[in-house]
Amino acid sequence: MPTAALPAAHRGRHAFFIALALAPGLARAQQPQPPVRVPLIAPAPGTLASDSTAGRPITLAEAIATAQRNAPSAIQAAGQVRAGVTSVRAAKAQFIPTVQVSTGLTRQNNVATRVNPTTGELSSNRYQSTTSLSASLDLFDGFRRMNDLKAAQAQENAAQTGVTATNANLAFNVKQQYFAALAAREAEAATQTQLAQAEQQLALSIAKLHALTATRSDSLRGVIAVSQAQLALLQARNNRATADAVLTRVIGSDTPVSATPNGLTSDSAFVPLDSATLAALAQANPNVRSAQATLASAQYQVKSAKAAYYPTVSLSYGRNLSSSANTFDPFGSDYSTSGNFRLNLSLPLYNQLNRERTIITAGIAAANAEAAVRDQQLAAQQTLVQAITALRTAQQQIVLQQQSVAAAEEDLRVQQERYQLGMSTLLDVLTSQNSLNQAALALVQARFAVRTARAQLEQLVGHDL
Repeated sequence: MPTAALPAAHRGRHAFFIALALAPGLARAQQPQPPVRVPLIAPAPGTLASDSTAGRPITLAEAIATAQRNAPSAIQAAGQVRAGVTSVRAAKAQFIPTVQVSTGLTRQNNVATRVNPTTGELSSNRYQSTTSLSASLDLFDGFRRMNDLKAAQAQENAAQTGVTATNANLAFNVKQQYFAALAAREAEAATQTQLAQAEQQLALSIAKLHALTATRSDSLRGVIAVSQAQLALLQARNNRATADAVLTRVIGSDTPVSATPNGLTSDSAFVPLDSATLAALAQANPNVRSAQATLASAQYQVKSAKAAYYPTVSLSYGRNLSSSANTFDPFGSDYSTSGNFRLNLSLPLYNQLNRERTIITAGIAAANAEAAVRDQQLAAQQTLVQAITALRTAQQQIVLQQQSVAAAEEDLRVQQERYQLGMSTLLDVLTSQNSLNQAALALVQARFAVRTARAQLEQLVGHDL
């Protein structure tokens, strides 16, 4: 990091540490040493200034609820449910007779005048009005309406299950990104610890240099270690800010948010369900049930298409009122009435293979839906095996990494004590510090793997574990 990029309070301490670390010879110097050119990149004591771009802390449950409310896929799924309800209502209405009423008024020009034979008055009958009322109902249609209703109900069920599947998928996506943001925050904390250790070791090496019990190389290595820790901290903060930004977009929040570990399940807790129970739940997960409902709808559509081979029996009734007058009187009393009652039976013998084409198209859709059900069942089985294996492996990795961190911390403590007593070199201390840093970051990744695998299982079975 260039010195000019640091706060003014840090630049003075930079020069102080560099002067201490690069003091040539000190009291042990027997001969003049050639000047050593070192760029002013030494870090200042203390951690870097904290980042102020962190968003509002949000719990996992709140993040999931926000995503399920704002995500486009959730809005589309809710729209599919409304469409399904409307389709069922329209299918039920097919069993109700259709009723139609109409009225009209006609004015005729250049109508010949005639004499009314009863009254002897002149009449032109220039205005004619008609009113009609009709109703019709299909008595038998080859069970088409019944199959259409069942298909609509199955499609509504598929839409309802689709909402559950969409919410489960959204919950998994949110959990995955939420846990990634947590991992980035934990990695940032690990690098802050790394920086604190490096600064402590740098101060110790400088003190030993003044006490003539260490070489100038030790202090230079300490400067390098602190600089590397600062760079790691900057990268960790950048990763955390990026992860929080992605989380904000995933949940559809208008304001920046950040993850918090409050309320999370312990990473070492095993799944409280056996494999057989999980397998049964996986085969009944929302994606499988939605595909099965879509298959049922497609099968009813095939039966509905075959109804075209059956005759259609319909019943209709109509009532007409008409009148003629030489003046406009829509509510006149001189009306003539007529009515009709009809029972009709029809059977198309040949309709240019349209029936066959409709049946084949519906059959193809049913075959595709059946293949989709089978694929969803196999995908559930595959995901179950992968998630359980990943979860158990990551849980064991947490235990091993915790042991590694504890061992690395103890090794670092021993090496630091040996270095203070002059029984070890700074290289041994730095090696131990690097091992501890790697073990801490590996533990962060193991926690992330456990959380992600559990989230995948919860998506598969449809509820939290």
